[in-house]
Amino acid sequence: MANILVCDDDREIVDAIEIYLQQENFQVFKAYDGIEAIEVLNNNEIHLLVIDVMMPRLDGIHAIMKIREKSSIPIIVLSAKTEDPDKILGLNVGADDYIAKPFNPLELVARVKSQLRRYTKLGNMPEESSEIYSVGGLIMNDETKEVTVDEEPVKLTPIEYNILLLLVKNQGRVFSIDQIYEKIWNEQAIGADNTVAVHIRHIREKIEINPREPRYLKVVWGVGYKVDKM
Repeated sequence: MANILVCDDDREIVDAIEIYLQQENFQVFKAYDGIEAIEVLNNNEIHLLVIDVMMPRLDGIHAIMKIREKSSIPIIVLSAKTEDPDKILGLNVGADDYIAKPFNPLELVARVKSQLRRYTKLGNMPEESSEIYSVGGLIMNDETKEVTVDEEPVKLTPIEYNILLLLVKNQGRVFSIDQIYEKIWNEQAIGADNTVAVHIRHIREKIEINPREPRYLKVVWGVGYKVDKM
């Protein structure tokens, strides 16, 4: 059973989400601002976080920034702000997905399940794959979900990990933005450019010595992204 933390200052929304998640046999933890969310995370094993942006004491954006200092659990941002810059901001600080209010609870549940499928360590269950993939000094152990570059550990979020794994497993092949989005998010790519670009930039910042002159994750202008064979 996965443990889901739902954080929103609107208690009715939290209670409604709890009902739908419990129907899918998830254990739900509740918080009503960013400070409470961090306290719950520090004291419990949480597998996924659903968090609002506008909250008292500590808002969702700053809470995510603090959480990402220690944790790579999937994070879904829930917000009434629907403008594209707000979505990009959420992704920039470490969120994996974004749902605008008002939302369909069934869609939220579907996105929770989708993110959990990508989560690298759901409980103590190991992933089926025991493959190790490498390109140059970049090594990805898909059993332990560990990533190293020149023997230095690299901490990726689940989305970042899966994007990089897709490209490393298919070295030399160019994937368009739409192809990456559809393979990783398992849904039709509509307006996916910014979402994918933000995650690509984050990956580069973590695995490249000079992100502006990448050694591993390269852009093919007008086509997409690839990892070259070495």
